Amino acid sequence: MSAPPTSFTAACVQMRSSCDVAENIAAAKTLVREAASKGADLVMTPEMTSLLVTRTSDLFDKAREEKDDEALAAFRALAKEKGIWLLLGSLPIRLSDAKVANRSFLLSPEGEVAASYDKIHMFDVDLEGGESYRESRNYEPGAEAVLARLPWGRIGLTICYDVRFPQLYRTLAQAGADFLSVPAAFTRQTGEAHWHTLLKARAIETGCFVFAPAQGGKHECGRETYGHSLIIAPWGEVLAEAANDEPGVILAGIDMERIASARRKVPSLGHDRGFILPEAAQARRVS
Repeated sequence: MSAPPTSFTAACVQMRSSCDVAENIAAAKTLVREAASKGADLVMTPEMTSLLVTRTSDLFDKAREEKDDEALAAFRALAKEKGIWLLLGSLPIRLSDAKVANRSFLLSPEGEVAASYDKIHMFDVDLEGGESYRESRNYEPGAEAVLARLPWGRIGLTICYDVRFPQLYRTLAQAGADFLSVPAAFTRQTGEAHWHTLLKARAIETGCFVFAPAQGGKHECGRETYGHSLIIAPWGEVLAEAANDEPGVILAGIDMERIASARRKVPSLGHDRGFILPEAAQARRVS
């Protein structure tokens, strides 16, 4: 059996998705084709590739069950056409009349769904300036961490707000992840404050490459997202970054040796120790 390849080219697609599914599919296909033409072996799109809306009525009017989703069908065909691995950052997949899944899909070069992941952590926040989100109102949170095999190693699938929960990423890395995908639609406010710091931290803590394709700019629905898609190495170096919030493509060469090198320097994934919680420690001292 031949050894797996030790390098490849990864690409992140940055988008400004609208309320028009067909328009978003066409825009994403153009950018995915651009990435493939530049030699990308793995291409990744952002969260809510096919539809970015704020009104519940728009979401349920346009979200479809997985078997009927036109975006999934279109990108399965495109992955096969270009012979690439394609990560759809997420699509809104209708589960019932009351709930939708925020679901990421990993598509093989044969156009098959190799893995899918439902976003676990719901973005329920109240920001300054009256900016407020309640993702849990319409979306059903996932309950399973997902690790999928690529020709070069294994990738842990996550989405956007998940990045604030480091235990998910440590669990994926300790289960064998070499890469972590974080497709996102970060708000401009939180992106300016935390985007780079959080993503670098997840790479450094795990010794994984981090791929973060993002939404960017002022959307048709009124929402504003941060952009600045990133590809980050296991030691925390930024290998590629979108310069602003405009749609486009970033690429980087991925050398698997960088994973082993980072983990040799700081082998923290193997240094976990149990500890007593403060309440238990206090009770022990009292007794």
